[in-house]
Amino acid sequence: MGFTIEDMNLMAKDRYHMEFIAGKRGWSNSISWVLMMEDTAIIRNFAGKELAVTTGLGFDTEEKLLGLARKLVVCHASGLIINTGEYIHKLPQSLCDYCDENDLPLMTVPWEVYLSEMIKDLSIRIFLQGTTDEEITRALIHAIEEPDNQENYRKILLPYLDIDGEFQVVLFTTGGLDEMDTVERKRLGYRLQIYLENITHNGSFFYYDANFVLIMNDVSRKDFDEIVEGMISRTKRRMPEVHISVGAGSKVVDIANLTTAYQRAKAAVNMAQHMNRDMVHFDEMGIYRLLYSVSDKAILKEMSEDLLQPLLTYDAKHNSNYVEVLEKYLEYNGSIQAVAEAMYTHRNTIIYRVTNIKKLLGTELDTTEERFQYQMAYYIRKM
Repeated sequence: MGFTIEDMNLMAKDRYHMEFIAGKRGWSNSISWVLMMEDTAIIRNFAGKELAVTTGLGFDTEEKLLGLARKLVVCHASGLIINTGEYIHKLPQSLCDYCDENDLPLMTVPWEVYLSEMIKDLSIRIFLQGTTDEEITRALIHAIEEPDNQENYRKILLPYLDIDGEFQVVLFTTGGLDEMDTVERKRLGYRLQIYLENITHNGSFFYYDANFVLIMNDVSRKDFDEIVEGMISRTKRRMPEVHISVGAGSKVVDIANLTTAYQRAKAAVNMAQHMNRDMVHFDEMGIYRLLYSVSDKAILKEMSEDLLQPLLTYDAKHNSNYVEVLEKYLEYNGSIQAVAEAMYTHRNTIIYRVTNIKKLLGTELDTTEERFQYQMAYYIRKM
């Protein structure tokens, strides 16, 4: 997940006497770059995940510091370091409270620290971690695309992941993601990654095949739910204009089975998109686990239309609702009374329509096999 606020604090606590003040829920934010700033003009160029460092020269009042923090949150910055002792001696409580409320990590380093040396050190570490992340991403993609060719990924991933352990894949997407230009897509990816809290050493996040991919290794269901639901909640709050669809695959054991988890996550995210849901778990999809795993969706559509065509044609010609009546009839297991109540229609009317439906379809719908294929047709129509 890149070089994070946590990584930086562990390294800089003694070396640069860095103190973590507020914004603990942003502890796992990854850092794309470190920027020195004494005014807010440069913020308009932020893409996300930048770490801001200031001496406070241009932010020497409580209101100016709060204004800086607000802009950093809007631009999805990773955090803020304040060099205290010259222009700022004590951080206002309002700033600390704001950073806590908005998950913006706030840190201080004393005036005696050479900022240029610290920024150079952090930048090198960010670059090296980024290079490692790229190598991990390539190996994970190999595991998805060529699971049988284990020499391409197993040895590479061994130092970073428990390759014999449990893996789960989550896919994130939004309308037009694949058509976005690279900069816009990268900016969105940075913002999503910031929201994926609590993942530091056991997860990887990258863009692949028209989706953002999150791969988690040995993460409990409780932590998994907190991570993903927290991301969805933060996205809704901070990016209300973007609707993110999320699909979670089944948990698998061993990196060699990662491709199975990925394909199932793909089926789940497709269902989430088509049914306009925030999130779908593959293991909770029921019959849709099978339907969304079929690569040739045209076959499914043809099957559904072939079965229901007599009713579709009749409804179009007579302005009737036989397609809906049959769906309810199957849903209520052939109970005329239940269908009549559900559709607020007289029982005799439902009997008449069901009789006509059976004639049009050429079946009595009295066997499990006959009913099942029509139930499948309705499931497919909802895809």
